[in-house]
Amino acid sequence: MVIPTIQAQLSIFKDARDYQILCLALFLILGVAMRDWSLQPAIVATAIITALGSQGLFSWLMSHNSSSNQLQTISPAEFNWRSPLITALGLSLLLRTDHIATMALAASIAIASKFLFKVNDKHFFNPANLGIIAALTLTNDAWVSPGQWGDEIWYGLIFMGAGGMVLKRVGRWDTTGMFLASYALLEAVRNLYLGWTWDVWAHRMMSGSLLLFALFMVTDPRSIPNARPARLIWALAIAVLTFVLRNQFYLSTAVFWALFLLAPLTVMLDKLWESPRFEWKQFGKVELLSAR
Repeated sequence: MVIPTIQAQLSIFKDARDYQILCLALFLILGVAMRDWSLQPAIVATAIITALGSQGLFSWLMSHNSSSNQLQTISPAEFNWRSPLITALGLSLLLRTDHIATMALAASIAIASKFLFKVNDKHFFNPANLGIIAALTLTNDAWVSPGQWGDEIWYGLIFMGAGGMVLKRVGRWDTTGMFLASYALLEAVRNLYLGWTWDVWAHRMMSGSLLLFALFMVTDPRSIPNARPARLIWALAIAVLTFVLRNQFYLSTAVFWALFLLAPLTVMLDKLWESPRFEWKQFGKVELLSAR
């Protein structure tokens, strides 16, 4: 028998990305209020305005009808504002700069990558991560501070709780779990080999930037492999490369470089393991559940 059910009709958050936007915005407020970041409101506003503007511009350009050579109008209802807003908040949380132009460059490149670097109509670079790499390599006034959140355990608990709420709706706990477990194991083996106390290991694992990366960046369902086996291999590879870059080349931004360098691997893994591509689902719509 088929029973119609209505899920959360009165809920404000009808899209999983709404929870992600809320969490990232709260993290940003928490960081400014509790960590005393030297974060300028103008820089955050620049990231948001540039990301939304770039999304609108590229959406308009890509709507070109080749048969009629006319540009079609994009209605407000069709405009994808959630994705660029998430990218802008991610850049504001992780990227530091004192110049508006640098943040504008990072945000515009981040959004452009979604439209320009695509295979089978799927982008494989994480937009915010590519924006960070672009700002670090193309300018002299951008940096990432891995220790900006400190290593207090309650920050980690907040990140895990909020990230878990988002990942439950997105369904990508496997990727975060594999990345964190693999990286934690590698750091533990190194810790034992060097004879260090376990507080050193805990300090490295409780980095706020590492947790934000694991919960909100390495799990982007639109740019990571589609099939679960592929995602597990991909997350393991990122963990290993992060470990090598951090401990052999002493890169404080190792996680971002690892994701950037291995992003094209998504294309190959999607070919090896075919699986339906992720699509964002709206909550609060009428769904049909079959009951026996």
